[in-house]
Amino acid sequence: MSFLLGLFLVCTCVLMHYETLRLLNDHMSRVKIISTRAKVLSAMVGAVCSHLLQIAVFALAYWLLRNKLGIGGFGGAFEDSFSTFLYFSSETYTTLGFGDIYPTGSLRLICGVESLVGLLMVSWTASFTYLEMRRYW
Repeated sequence: MSFLLGLFLVCTCVLMHYETLRLLNDHMSRVKIISTRAKVLSAMVGAVCSHLLQIAVFALAYWLLRNKLGIGGFGGAFEDSFSTFLYFSSETYTTLGFGDIYPTGSLRLICGVESLVGLLMVSWTASFTYLEMRRYW
């Protein structure tokens, strides 16, 4: 179950990020009302929004798995609120990992998947940003 959900989350995040970067790339060249340097800033804001949405997708998955399906849980300073799921997801996605909250049970696999997805998506954004800066800076 966790493996299939992990695979679904990977596919969802890759597709979301791909579409975001594709739309940004396609539309930045057509926008005439902002300067070229502002296009780089717009591309960065769009990419960050994509990352935030992916973090929210994983937070929702954690909430569903723990509260609705009873698959795994959390230890440490965990409070059962969606903001805590968002906090945990953001520190896992960025591989920051303070350790104040930790996964138990099958959620550990999903956390590993989220860390890998975050690493790949941030790297992809860095590559995209380089190309946009080369194009517009």
